[in-house]
Amino acid sequence: MKTLSLWIFGLLLIDPTGVLGLHHFPENFVTAKRDHSNSVTLTCNTNFDGPFTWKLAAKTVDEAEEIEDLNSTYKQVGKNLIVSDVDSPLLGEYSCWSGEERLSSTFLLVEAEEGDDFDSLMKCWAKSYDCTFSCNWTKGKYTAVRLGLGDDCSEGRKSCHWVNSSGQHLNGGFQFELSHSLSPYAEETNMLVLTAEAIMNNNILRRTKRFYLRDIIQPESPQIINCQEVEQELNVTIDPPSSWSSPHSFFSLEHEIQYKLKDDGKEIKVIGSPSALIPKKISMLRVRSRDPLVLSNWSQWTPWKNVTY
Repeated sequence: MKTLSLWIFGLLLIDPTGVLGLHHFPENFVTAKRDHSNSVTLTCNTNFDGPFTWKLAAKTVDEAEEIEDLNSTYKQVGKNLIVSDVDSPLLGEYSCWSGEERLSSTFLLVEAEEGDDFDSLMKCWAKSYDCTFSCNWTKGKYTAVRLGLGDDCSEGRKSCHWVNSSGQHLNGGFQFELSHSLSPYAEETNMLVLTAEAIMNNNILRRTKRFYLRDIIQPESPQIINCQEVEQELNVTIDPPSSWSSPHSFFSLEHEIQYKLKDDGKEIKVIGSPSALIPKKISMLRVRSRDPLVLSNWSQWTPWKNVTY
C-alpha cells in the first residue's frame, strides 16, 4: 500500500492533461486561497452513517487513490475532510466511498493568480435595447467558462443562475447569450453586474464587471434600400437592421455613408438619417450605423455597393 507521501510524488509525474482538463464546471467544488494559509473543508454529501474512505482521483475516478495517511495535510472530522497547505498535488476530484460505492464527490480548486482583467478576457455587445446581449470569451487557455448576471453571482450565492457556453470555438474562445430584465423604454439607472468564472488546470479565475447596457450597444449593419437620382445628386435611403429595437421613431439611428468618387477614387464620408444626398458621380458606397443619443459603437460597414444609373 502506498503512503500518502509516495502517492503524491507519483501524482506529480502524471501527464497533467488528463488530471486537470476540466471542460465543465463540476456540480460541487471548493476554492482554496492561493496563499496556502487557510485550510479547506470538503464534505461528504451523503445520508450514509457508516464508515467511509476518501479518495483523490488521478486521471479518472477508477484510478483514484485512497487517502490512508491522515497526517498534518489531511484531517477527517465526521463527514468532513480538512485539507491544509493546499498545493498543486492536492488539487482535483475528492470522493468519499463506502466499499465500492461512491457516495459523493467534490473538486478542490485554487484561486488563479492575478493577471488578465475583464476587458482583456471578454468582449460584450448588444445588437439593440431588447432583452438579450452577447459576450465572447477570447482567451483559449481556459477549458470551461460560465457567466452570471446580478448580485447573486457576484457574491457567490447558490441562487445564482449561471449561463454556460454552447461549446468552445475553433479559436479556443467561448460565446454566450445572456438575458436581462431592463426596460428598453425607461431611463437606464441600474448597471448590469456580470460575473465570469473560468477554469484552467484546476485554477479558477473570477472576475466581475459593472456596466450600462448603453455602453455595449453596437447595431448590426444597416440596409441600403435605394439610390435615387435627384437632379445632380443621389438620394440614398437606409433602413435600420432587422435586429434593431422598434419603433424606429423612438429608437433612432444615424448612418454614416462612405463613397468613392468616379473621377479620382477619393473616399468621402457623410452623415445622414434615414437618407442623405451625395454627389451623383460616385462608383460605389457603403454604410454603417450607431445610436446618436449615446454615441454607441458603430456597426460593421455594409459590403461595398456598386452604383450604376
